[in-house]
Amino acid sequence: MKVGITAGYWGAGPPRRMEETVAEAEALGVDSFWTAESYGSDALTPLAWWGAKTERIALGTSVCQISARTPTALAMAAQTIDHLSGGRLILGIGASGPQVVEGWYGRPYPRPLERTREYIEIMRAVWAREAPVTYQGRHYELPCSGGTGLGRPLKSIVHPLRRDIPVYLGAEGPKNVALAAEIADGWTPLWFSPKSDAFYRAALAEGFARPGSRRTAADFEVANVCWLVEHDDVERAAARLKPVIALYAGGMGAKEANFHNDVFVRMGWGEACAEIQELYLSGRSELAAQAVPTEMVEDVALIGPVDKICEDIVNRWKPTCLTTLILGGRPRPESWKRILEAVRS
Repeated sequence: MKVGITAGYWGAGPPRRMEETVAEAEALGVDSFWTAESYGSDALTPLAWWGAKTERIALGTSVCQISARTPTALAMAAQTIDHLSGGRLILGIGASGPQVVEGWYGRPYPRPLERTREYIEIMRAVWAREAPVTYQGRHYELPCSGGTGLGRPLKSIVHPLRRDIPVYLGAEGPKNVALAAEIADGWTPLWFSPKSDAFYRAALAEGFARPGSRRTAADFEVANVCWLVEHDDVERAAARLKPVIALYAGGMGAKEANFHNDVFVRMGWGEACAEIQELYLSGRSELAAQAVPTEMVEDVALIGPVDKICEDIVNRWKPTCLTTLILGGRPRPESWKRILEAVRS
């Protein structure tokens, strides 16, 4: 199993000491560094800014929102960073949810799987650079109709460093996970739990079995962000993450369309999720966080003393379908090497 670190997306401002954190991670042999975006900081600028100070570590987005840019715009950005980094980009993309897509980006949300398929096909056509790019889909059209009528197919001026930049798909539901296995090079889960491993393996197997699938289980990557809080007291460690889980399970989406809530319900936390969502959507976010059971945090995160964290990595996380464990959070400096050894052992 490989190991990564993440800067995520920002709150009020950039995370402190991120440049030093990435440099330290590269010196320790960490395999990848990841950024994210929602409706504040974008994923590409921080990746380029901090990635410019590195030489070896892979640079990944987990994820770029597909509604934030046209497929050709993201293809351009991806091939630019890939050139400047010497071929180290991993392009993670995702459809997000209707609240963000329609409320922030001002784009329609329906048929996200179909939109994702078209999006990836266009990006790969840009990178292949075999001919001027044309596309006639339900969601994307190149050249577009209904304008001046003067648009014409174009071929990228830039010759991509890699004609096949790896694309990972952010997905939570089984249909989207199967789509990742069919058309992408990797999958980036959100709130993955080791006890759901069989469920996800079945969804991946469905995608691999489809005609024309791009990869097999043997060469497909699964890179999961796993939050990590080291503390001698498990309850105090869990308390650090309960507000985050309450936000996602309770408030990151409408009551009838919260995909993160669905993930925790499938884990068996339906009763807790109903209470968390009711509290969060009624403006009582602190009580929602208190309603998150510690065991629910342990399902999806690494918390507690370093000995427990390492045992959990070896006994619970390594036997899963994950190929990369992206650690969200900084352990104590003296614990770093032990945790990295546990992942790689």
